[in-house]
Amino acid sequence: MVRGKTVIEKIESTTSRQVTFSKRKSGLFKKAKELGILCDAQVGVVLFSNTGRLYEYSNSNSGTKSIIERYQQVKEGQQFMSASDEAKFWQAEGERLRQQLHNLQDNHRQLLGHNLSGLGLEDLKGLESQLEISLHNIRLTKDQLMIDEIEKSNKKGILVHQENIELHKKLNSIRRDYLGLQNKLNEQTEVNGRVTSSSANYTFTAPGDVNSIDLKLSLPQHAESDDDQPESPTLGRL
Repeated sequence: MVRGKTVIEKIESTTSRQVTFSKRKSGLFKKAKELGILCDAQVGVVLFSNTGRLYEYSNSNSGTKSIIERYQQVKEGQQFMSASDEAKFWQAEGERLRQQLHNLQDNHRQLLGHNLSGLGLEDLKGLESQLEISLHNIRLTKDQLMIDEIEKSNKKGILVHQENIELHKKLNSIRRDYLGLQNKLNEQTEVNGRVTSSSANYTFTAPGDVNSIDLKLSLPQHAESDDDQPESPTLGRL
């Protein structure tokens, strides 16, 4: 069933408006959390309902207040920042991003088992724990894929089995029709043979002399056509 497109306008029903607010608020906070985890960004959301109630979310350890203060500092600094200061700011921001990338690369190499000499016991334990969690998730995903493939194969096997049953039914039906036709043909051949064998006739011919009678025996036509059969016997004159 295709869902209709939601019209973006004020919801007049108080109950529906409250339900929509609760669902959309949860979705907004979920997206903010995912953005912070995926991109390693500091995210803060401040939300007031139509009744004036405050809702907030922040992935900063210091809470939403620290993000707001940072926002104000950056905003004020940009207003009074000269061209040279702005260049220095972006250089520092670039350096911070490069350092962050370097840390991620080091972490990736450590997960692969490289550059472990500088790590302590606790760091190695943490790294081992991360690998075990990753391996567990990989195995779960692999097992689920194998289960899905087995289910697909079973469904295909059932379909093939059903097709084989239908083909066997058709083959048996064709075989029965063939045997029926063969029996009819054999019966027709036997009937024709009996009719041919009983169709021999005998004729008497009288030549000009009425005192002499020529008696001939006529064989069936199929016998006459056979080269190996002897000629029709002729009785002598009486």
